[in-house]
Amino acid sequence: MKNLIAIIVVVLVALGLSSIYVVKEGERAILIQFGKVERDAQTGEAMVFEPGLHFKIPFIEQVKKLDARLQTLDGDPDRFVTSEKKDLIVDTYVMWRINDFSTFYLSTNGGNILQAEALLTRRINSGLRSEFGNRTISDIVSGERDELMREALLQGAKSASDLGIEVLDVRVMQINLPDEVSQSIYQRMRAERQAVATEHRSEGKEQAEFIRADVDARVTVMLADAKRQSRELRGEGDAEAARIYAEAYEKDAEFFAFIRSMEAYTNSFGKGNDMLVLDANSDFFRYLQNMMGEKQE
Repeated sequence: MKNLIAIIVVVLVALGLSSIYVVKEGERAILIQFGKVERDAQTGEAMVFEPGLHFKIPFIEQVKKLDARLQTLDGDPDRFVTSEKKDLIVDTYVMWRINDFSTFYLSTNGGNILQAEALLTRRINSGLRSEFGNRTISDIVSGERDELMREALLQGAKSASDLGIEVLDVRVMQINLPDEVSQSIYQRMRAERQAVATEHRSEGKEQAEFIRADVDARVTVMLADAKRQSRELRGEGDAEAARIYAEAYEKDAEFFAFIRSMEAYTNSFGKGNDMLVLDANSDFFRYLQNMMGEKQE
């Protein structure tokens, strides 16, 4: 009898414990009975249990707890095609959460979060492909990215509603060109820059030739002016010297003739190797003859 009572107590405790379940904060729970989601008898809506302590029928009702928190879907970058048939590598992320737990459970094979993300990724990418396909690269880069994300958010929210998911935000984090396209663009940009550099270099050479020619012309003019001024100064100097000689000649003509004769003797006999054939009575030797006569006396 005691053993029977003990068994009954254990069974009752087990039944009591199995009929109690706890829903944690950030979770919601639904009850599954015979593979179907339990619904409210009056409204027909699925019964969703908030965080707290709840009861169920042991062995008949099963509890399925689902994450009610905000989720972030950050997949790998994908390739999209613009309206001009140009490929882009786009990196996006999506913020979402469950808003219909019963629908989410039924559409994702029992609330499989990985399957839900795969389905949501396909639907979001489908909307993004449509938006990218209606725009050029210039449109996307020049300021239509916000509009693109708004349209993708609307399409994503609409397409994900049958999954029991509420899409809160769709963001395009980064847009890149494929490697092969980037290389061709870089090469074209490099060629354009080289063409601009060549043009600037040719303009610089042309300007340098112009400046050099202008400087050469100025130098030629300055040299000509300097030579002209030097000739004028030399002429003025020669005229002044002639004037001075003339004044000196007028003051003492004999002395002037003597000085000029001495200079002529110096220039004629200074080197010692020159030979002159002159008449001894020539006027050139007048002062020498006078000097020799004075010595004889």
